[in-house]
Amino acid sequence: MRVAMYYNNKDIRLEEMPVPEIGRDELLVKVIASGVCGSDVIEWYRIGKAPRVLGHEITGEIAEVGDDVDEYEAGQRVFVSHHVPCMDCRFCERGHHTVCETLRTTNFDPGGFSEYIRVPSINVKHGVFLLPDEVSYEQGVFIEPLGCVIRGQNKIEGIAAGNVVILGSGLTGLLHLQLAKVSGARKVACTDVSDYRLEAAREFQADAAIPAIEDLPARLRELFGGLLADVVIVSTGARKAIEQSWSCVERGGSILFFAPTDPETTIPMPFNDLWFKNVTITSSYAASSEDIEQSIGLISSRQVRVQEMITHELGLKDTAKGFELVWKAGDSLKVIIEPHR
Repeated sequence: MRVAMYYNNKDIRLEEMPVPEIGRDELLVKVIASGVCGSDVIEWYRIGKAPRVLGHEITGEIAEVGDDVDEYEAGQRVFVSHHVPCMDCRFCERGHHTVCETLRTTNFDPGGFSEYIRVPSINVKHGVFLLPDEVSYEQGVFIEPLGCVIRGQNKIEGIAAGNVVILGSGLTGLLHLQLAKVSGARKVACTDVSDYRLEAAREFQADAAIPAIEDLPARLRELFGGLLADVVIVSTGARKAIEQSWSCVERGGSILFFAPTDPETTIPMPFNDLWFKNVTITSSYAASSEDIEQSIGLISSRQVRVQEMITHELGLKDTAKGFELVWKAGDSLKVIIEPHR
């Protein structure tokens, strides 16, 4: 089978590998669509394990079922989670599924930018979800990123009937925007350095789309009736955006950090100001099975619009181009690789 082998962001090669052989408790899935995630192009995060086949936002069709698998059958349309928790450790028992030690040791074989994947037993048990008829394979690649957004917003209070600002209007920022609206936010403002993404935020009904270089606290006070944001969602790892978040949060408000910085980056914090304002600060990584189920429901019901976010659909041979589109963060939102195209 063909795979897109990652060596670095500028070196992704179309190569051949054997179709994986599955065990008795495993599945073989034909990959129909695989999204290029922003984390795929974070080179410092990926380069240490190169060469490898990336891709974790996948949908496909079950091609083969292990003899001991009773829950699924060949031909079913599925979304598959690449990382799944053990569900038994103290972290899982306390609801912290995404810091379970098992989570990041699980993955399908070899990766979503390939024609077929082997789904290991633990992923079959905790990470396979049937796609509703009304969700296309392409729409299904949003299930994992929206699940991550759901988990993040569930960790903070104040969105319902509150004022929200989202720093960073890329794909996840726009998903945060839509989910905040679904959750009953009073007003939602979005920021970015890109005019293209600011226009996208307007199309997805942001109450204001503000260039990141502007005096953001002043703009928020204009929009929110003299107040700052009850909730600040930092959907970018840019240092300036993180530092900007301190001045955007209202008393009693919350800040959610949703993206990593470079590993050597440290961020100064105006500790006393945040302490006196009683600000809650939290972060979020990945998604649990419950988050994934909620995500499927929101996409299926069209409460969160995802079709309009698809800007590029490419074949496996053009995976390098897809990475470049995401890496350069230009005029693109969601880039999807279709291995059998």
